[in-house]
Amino acid sequence: MVGQERFEPMMDVLRALAEPTRLRLVWALSTREYSVGELAELVGANVAAVSQHLARLREAGMVDSRRDGTRIFYRAATPHLADLLDQLVVVGGHVSGELDLPRPATPAAPAAVAAARRTAPSRSRPAGSRPRTAET
Repeated sequence: MVGQERFEPMMDVLRALAEPTRLRLVWALSTREYSVGELAELVGANVAAVSQHLARLREAGMVDSRRDGTRIFYRAATPHLADLLDQLVVVGGHVSGELDLPRPATPAAPAAVAAARRTAPSRSRPAGSRPRTAET
């Protein structure tokens, strides 16, 4: 039997991504590096709140930072983070029926994501419902 301690790092990642603002930050950082101010503007939050979220993501090992003068820039700690987000799109798409949530300036999606988009069963949404996006 696998001990619970083996799952803790995975649970840390899932807990960090479970907060909507942090998920949006990771989504942005999976494509390029941003300053704290740019990220605050991007997610519509104040710099102090974004800094707190980034500290939590850094504790979870998901983001790295570098200082350039007085500015701090953040980036994804691993290229595997983009892969994780791509898989979340696939799984979330199967749950919601909506499979199109591209990250800006993202290189071509991995073959698994492209294949899932081609072969996913079409689901109709209830009348008047909107597709889910990163903001909802």
